Amino acid sequence: MHKLLSSLLLIFLAFGLSGCGYNRLQAEDEQIKAAWAEVLNQYQRRADLVPNLVNVVKAYAAHEKEVLTQVTEARARVGSIQATPALLDDPQAFQRFQAAQGELGSALSRLLAVAENYPQLKADGLFRDLQAQLEGTENRIAVARNRYIRAVQEYNTTVRQFPSNLTAMLFGFKPKPNFTVENEKEISRAPKVDFGPGPTPPSPSGAEYSTQ
Repeated sequence: MHKLLSSLLLIFLAFGLSGCGYNRLQAEDEQIKAAWAEVLNQYQRRADLVPNLVNVVKAYAAHEKEVLTQVTEARARVGSIQATPALLDDPQAFQRFQAAQGELGSALSRLLAVAENYPQLKADGLFRDLQAQLEGTENRIAVARNRYIRAVQEYNTTVRQFPSNLTAMLFGFKPKPNFTVENEKEISRAPKVDFGPGPTPPSPSGAEYSTQ
């Protein structure tokens, strides 16, 4: 008799938790983790391309020390952040991660802009291949980020809506941080138009820097 009552209680609890959104919270939490893993995978792919890209550029533009250093340092900062699943529950750590990735993206943009001043570099087959890989990776990052944004949006809605918010509160499900516009200050500023002549390309020279 006691065993039967225990079984009925478990069935009642299972249906009760399902009706209150517990299973949905679990499913959406797992969806976020999967989406986050894909974001990290694509960011890692970009970070792996950086050393080779820097090495190719500095072979033709070694005197562009500032840009080369910025890219190398930005990549080092990205690598210093432990992007574990626990980061998703820490808004400040998530913001630092996003800022570091944004700095690396900006540094890479400046590096590719510098390459425009060196025709021999632009004609280099390895550089063109790395540039194509980088562009493809940036597109994959954008897709992965959008999937993560949608997953977090659905989860956070469930966490805040009634009655699933009571279940979330009971079992410790909290809203998770999401991606925001990285260059909010820049997009609010009028673009600067400059039709002046670019610098004269120097001759290719040897490497001066090392990358991680």
